[in-house]
Amino acid sequence: MQSASFKEASQVCLPACCPSPFLTQLQHQQPQSKASKPRSTSAACRHDFAEKTASSIFPNTQFTNPESLPSLEDSLTEFTKAYPRYSETHQVDQIRTQDYYHLTFSNHTCLDYLGIGLFSYSQLHESSKNLIASSSHSLPPSSPPQNLDIPFFGLSYKTGNLKMQLLHGGEGSGLESAMKKRIMSFLNISENEYCMVFTANKTSAFKLLAESYPFQSNRRLLTVYDYESESVDSMINCSAKKGAKIKSAEFSWPRLRIQSANLRKMVVGSRKKNKRGLFVFPLHSRMTGARYPFLWLNIAQENGWHVLVDACALGPKDMDSFGLSLLRPDFLVCSFYKVFGENPSGFGCLFVKKSTAQLLETSTSSGMVSLIPTERLFRSVDESSGTDNEVEMKSKSKSKEDELASPSIISDHLSVPAQSGRLERGQTYEIQHEEITAKLKELETAETLGSEKAIDNIQQGNLKLKEIETLEMECRGLDQVDSLGLTLISNRARCLINWLVNALMKLKHPNTEGIPLVRIYGPKIKFDRGPALAFNVYDWKGDKVEPVLVQKLADRSNISLSYGFLHHIWFADKYQEEKNKVIERKSNEANGTAGNKGKDRSGEGIHVVTAALGFLANFQDIYRLWAFIAQFLDADFVEKERWRYTALNQKTFEV
Repeated sequence: MQSASFKEASQVCLPACCPSPFLTQLQHQQPQSKASKPRSTSAACRHDFAEKTASSIFPNTQFTNPESLPSLEDSLTEFTKAYPRYSETHQVDQIRTQDYYHLTFSNHTCLDYLGIGLFSYSQLHESSKNLIASSSHSLPPSSPPQNLDIPFFGLSYKTGNLKMQLLHGGEGSGLESAMKKRIMSFLNISENEYCMVFTANKTSAFKLLAESYPFQSNRRLLTVYDYESESVDSMINCSAKKGAKIKSAEFSWPRLRIQSANLRKMVVGSRKKNKRGLFVFPLHSRMTGARYPFLWLNIAQENGWHVLVDACALGPKDMDSFGLSLLRPDFLVCSFYKVFGENPSGFGCLFVKKSTAQLLETSTSSGMVSLIPTERLFRSVDESSGTDNEVEMKSKSKSKEDELASPSIISDHLSVPAQSGRLERGQTYEIQHEEITAKLKELETAETLGSEKAIDNIQQGNLKLKEIETLEMECRGLDQVDSLGLTLISNRARCLINWLVNALMKLKHPNTEGIPLVRIYGPKIKFDRGPALAFNVYDWKGDKVEPVLVQKLADRSNISLSYGFLHHIWFADKYQEEKNKVIERKSNEANGTAGNKGKDRSGEGIHVVTAALGFLANFQDIYRLWAFIAQFLDADFVEKERWRYTALNQKTFEV
């Protein structure tokens, strides 16, 4: 049974309930105070923020009953008092209301992934000329449109030589060229210094680089991840087969900070050896929200390492604070998805410094993709009077002819949507869902790939190649982030994530010696923590509730969470007893790593629940999560939910 607080949070939609943070100073900005002591003033501001959070939000209060939680409205009132500048981010609420209205209609709290969305929900699903022309000025429709998941171009896998593609592959089609320019502009990456390829996803990018990196001469692979990553495991497996010596940074318990002395020893090593290897560095943890000093990149470069920066966990506009022009890593990987809260599939981007590309080995690899326009997704209004019936009749009459012009294969799972295209000549196109569905089914059954054949087929189709070359892809999701800016987005996330951390730590089991309901791993209340959170829920006996169960119960409450595995945790002597209580063992088969035999601790770690706040997250989202977690204060909550689940004739799940 759901608590009253959770029911209220699920039903109430507050207008403009998403504001910005308490302070506007960021890590790379000078605080607005005395110029003589900027460092001490900055430290004071950060300390004051943490103190304000702890002292102003539920001071000296513990919640032992889910029914005792304050209401959503009362909590929001206290929240805005603690963070008075929160209301300055009302633009985010306006964008969410107008362009991501599916989050309101579905009452969906999406906290299961970080990253950057290319398009807005309204943009993806506008299907008429009038909607396209007036969407930015009109109110959202009274109900969500039907037939929603319509991609506007797809990904075609191709096998080739990464080095040759980087050095001599050219810009590709006009569509790919336009998308590359938009992405590089968004990330503030120079086309003169870096080249780029599209990959199926982040894992493909990591594997592709591992297959081409010269591990025979640069023998080391050093990674800095506090969590298990499929992408990193793929790179480790591939590099181990090529003879690489693999090492990983460790993270000190309990805050999971980088174990600096150990990492420095591995990075610096013997100064006699110039060729180090590949240093893989995420700018922050996508699970715990821990941010890592950029100083490590400088240390690695100064000691002869090639540096791969993993920017996939970065929030929107975080690259603006990265200082890419100063650090200039050899490689950078990021990823983009379709639409926030709707479909997280998309593609990855591998950037390689042009001077470093020469060092790569020539090897045939898979994982690169081409962006392939599906010509029948675009239909000129000039071909008919503009009515849906006439467009459909014309499309049916051409169906057999158009089928012959299709690309050889397009992966629907990896398709990326775009606004129905704008041509420089001002032409507009309408989309017919039935045509698209039929085309995608046909493409999925194709047996050959052949990107050259696909391009040749496109030239024969309705959308001529010369039209593709003039196509401009409107990435409204990126445009919205650009308009908001780094300061506003970061301040907003800072307030929301710190309120959530503080609120979760206020939940205590009743009739016990203050056993906390939630344990948080990594940074807790902190000015510069990232918008991600790793935690576990414990029952009144102190036993952990399995993360997968928490995730499933949250999903049934329309809250999307995720779960993962923290590892490479280093315990000082004084924490050895605690280590025996918290560390779990994961089998090597499940872990899937290679090259770490002997003193193998790769299977040791902690299974955790994770939550991540995107730039569209609002106060109602985090309150709903808090109210949901508070239900575990009821000792019978899990059992009640099990019976409720069975009563609804749904498949039961194991506890």
